[in-house]
Amino acid sequence: MTAPPPLGALARNGYGFGAVVNGVKNAAFSTYLMLFYNQVVGVSAAVVGSAIALTLIVDALVDPAIGRWSDVTRSRWGRRHPFIYASAIPTAFFFTLAWFPPDGWTDLQYGIWIFATAVLTRMSVSLNEIPSSAMATELTEDYAQRTKLFSLRYLWGYAGSYGYAAFCLAVIFVATPEYPRGQLNPAAYGPFALIGAALIIIGALVSGISTHRRIPYMRQYAGGEKAGLSNHFREMASAMKNRGFLAIFGFGVLKYTAIGLYSATTVYFGTYLWKLNGPTLAILTFDGLVAAVLAAPLAPVMSRKLGKRNAAMIFAFTGICLGISPLVLAYTGNFLLPGDPLLVPVLFVIGAVYGSMIAISLINTSSMLADVVEDSAVTTGRHTAGTFFAASAFMQQCSSALGIFMAGQILTWSAFPAKADPAKVTPEMIDSLLAHYIPSSFGLWVLGLLILFFYPIDRQKH
Repeated sequence: MTAPPPLGALARNGYGFGAVVNGVKNAAFSTYLMLFYNQVVGVSAAVVGSAIALTLIVDALVDPAIGRWSDVTRSRWGRRHPFIYASAIPTAFFFTLAWFPPDGWTDLQYGIWIFATAVLTRMSVSLNEIPSSAMATELTEDYAQRTKLFSLRYLWGYAGSYGYAAFCLAVIFVATPEYPRGQLNPAAYGPFALIGAALIIIGALVSGISTHRRIPYMRQYAGGEKAGLSNHFREMASAMKNRGFLAIFGFGVLKYTAIGLYSATTVYFGTYLWKLNGPTLAILTFDGLVAAVLAAPLAPVMSRKLGKRNAAMIFAFTGICLGISPLVLAYTGNFLLPGDPLLVPVLFVIGAVYGSMIAISLINTSSMLADVVEDSAVTTGRHTAGTFFAASAFMQQCSSALGIFMAGQILTWSAFPAKADPAKVTPEMIDSLLAHYIPSSFGLWVLGLLILFFYPIDRQKH
């Protein structure tokens, strides 16, 4: 393989921009899918959550297969780019379909519709996200530069996700006489879906085109190994024996479930606890962009000073403690009340700092997974980045599956009504929601951090 030229800024940022695809899907599915079907369409929260959770069964089968397929693909465009290009239109189409359900169905029929459209969307996203993430190990082999590369990916992913959400809250989910809370307006979700679909297509194409010239310098599948089912399961079994992979996988499933739970419920808290309208929620959504800008340069610095694992653990724990503090204080009656002029600025600052800490943790764990690929290659003699990053895609899919499932259960346990009138939501309903959410979220993070403690790879071992 020819020695590659330096990885330029265009290729680095274009590669990072590809994260917009998954970012848009996560923003829409994790935050608004439950709200849309539960509070706008009127489907039971338990049905919505269960339908999304069932898609994990398909993910568990499909994501590893996509990763393996990507690893053994031979084409003039290499192993990864054919998937990135081919995924753009199907992802946008199925994503749009999810927001246009038929009228007048039963909860069961809607549950089947949610399951089908979510599965097809997530499969299409995986066709992009898994090969794209795996490509990071082929764009650079430098231990430190990988963290910088994933910092850019998270920066653009956050920009796409939160920028999309903020724009829609400010421009699409505007208040009307009939819907003072614009996020409850059924007519707003059509434009919401089409804007997201356009961003998905742009993100996939920019990522592929900007890195296309790197194809001759990236690791290609040399052949000599059959791509059959038995080899696929052997690769997966080999991955499951890697201690570093197991630590990241266990932490990842729990952390992304917690993130998904947060995303699915935060719009409920904004609407019913803080009593905010769409444009005000848009302001708060921009704290995610601030978080990304802070985290992107800080993550590599913290990685050097603390080590990747320690940075991931310390910032995750500190971040979640800060992030749930407004809810804990609100539950005990010690936080700012709705309408207080300081409420939005304080929530914004807390959200930005919390988000940056969580992002630093996520960036470092993604870089750790790239190191696991090399660790496994030393042991097995096979460089199977796609197989490992399929696991990463599965972990991230948990954010819109297990997280939404837990949100549905918490809303059900809290007896929170479907299609609730914000004016008729009682303090007792909100307290019940907080009492179920706070320990669930905190418990997921703590358990995940205990698992990550067993990750064994540091700079010296790498």
